[in-house]
Amino acid sequence: MASWSYGACSLCQRLAAVKMMIRTVSAAAQAKPKADFLKGEPHRKHPGVTNLKTVRLPEELQVAAQSIIHKAQVPQLPERVQKLTNFLWSRKRAVEDLTLRQKAVSLEKELWEKAMQKIGDFDEQLLEDRIRKKVLSELRRTTYRWTPLKYEEELGVVYMAARLAGGYAAVRRALNEIKKRDPSFAPHSLLDFGSGLGTVAWASHSCWGDSLKEMVCVDSSAPMNVLAERLLKGDNERAKPHIRNVYFRQFLPVSPKVQFDLVVAAFTLSELPSGVDREEAVVTLWRKTNSYLVLVENGTKEGHQMLMEARESLLKKQEKVLHDPRPASMFAPCPHEMVCPKLAQEPITPCNFQQRYHPLPLPGKHECQTEKFSYLILSRTEPAKAGAEGLDWGRLIAPVLRRTRHVHCHLCRSDGQLQHMVVTARKHSRDVYRCARNSDWGDQLPVIENVKEEEIDSDSER
Repeated sequence: MASWSYGACSLCQRLAAVKMMIRTVSAAAQAKPKADFLKGEPHRKHPGVTNLKTVRLPEELQVAAQSIIHKAQVPQLPERVQKLTNFLWSRKRAVEDLTLRQKAVSLEKELWEKAMQKIGDFDEQLLEDRIRKKVLSELRRTTYRWTPLKYEEELGVVYMAARLAGGYAAVRRALNEIKKRDPSFAPHSLLDFGSGLGTVAWASHSCWGDSLKEMVCVDSSAPMNVLAERLLKGDNERAKPHIRNVYFRQFLPVSPKVQFDLVVAAFTLSELPSGVDREEAVVTLWRKTNSYLVLVENGTKEGHQMLMEARESLLKKQEKVLHDPRPASMFAPCPHEMVCPKLAQEPITPCNFQQRYHPLPLPGKHECQTEKFSYLILSRTEPAKAGAEGLDWGRLIAPVLRRTRHVHCHLCRSDGQLQHMVVTARKHSRDVYRCARNSDWGDQLPVIENVKEEEIDSDSER
């Protein structure tokens, strides 16, 4: 009995010693200073985090939209909403005339070669007519028919039901990048090109409030401008607008000297008929930019490639007449100014991101949805680093995979390369590891250069 008591007592002493050691190690870990790049923030809010939680429309905007949709009594609204959503998502760029001519010449040459192999004596004029008809028939069958959308009042209401909440979520997420990384930026003026329902004005007001003294919304569709004004007034003609100093126009300000602190074009480039029109629009918008230019498009291959065309125009091509000598620099999402590495991969996949949001509470739409979008932000000034100076921050371009004691991160780096980084606490430091676990698709993460990939892989398998 005595020996049993002695053994139990010894065991208790050992357990107490182990507990004390755990407490000491834990206290030491807590006392250890955090990495400089955190700037005193907790890991879940580290400087590279720019994602938002599930976005909800401002209450006044949601109530006004529901009122307008209810009054419009659009027949077969759910079916038309789905049809328009599918059309906008699958929309491609119009085929350029030069591309069409090259395709026609190539096809004609191929048909002539086949005809020469089969026919002996022939009527050249008759054969030429047949080949021309075949070429035209094949081009009609295989060429994408781009058609402009004309938003009269009823289609505008359908668009509101289909795209108001998702469009707002994408723009709100893009603007949050500026708000988080440049907290001193307080824009006084906004230009929204292709303003549609005015979601950019609402999203900008959510970010910067009454700092904005002038918001110019430009849209060629008069019915869309009317709907946007109704939304601002809560669908009450006699009421004051919920957001002041919003002005609607059908054309851009003519003078090249008129600039705005913030210029935005959301889901607008895809509405322009040709590459020349898109380039002219982007260059014009850049001339009117004093601080930041924000472009947002669908997160499809077409949307991404239109943004890459715009990026190329603004970063590489020199204007003949410079009204503002400050050059364009990349702010987001690209951490570099080289060719997008995703365009060099086969198969080509778009660089896109996603934002969760609450849809308009309409029949059949109650659960949270996800908006997939691509965006581009250019700045007149050198972009501020997300963390400490001298530390490169890569952009997470895919969902983060959290596993036991390691995290899989796919990054676009500042050297223009894509990297699959497996982050562990032992190889990358506890701070970087915890930041990785708290990051998501679209956030930035510090890239550690001094760890060999084979070491990372072997460590993650433990």
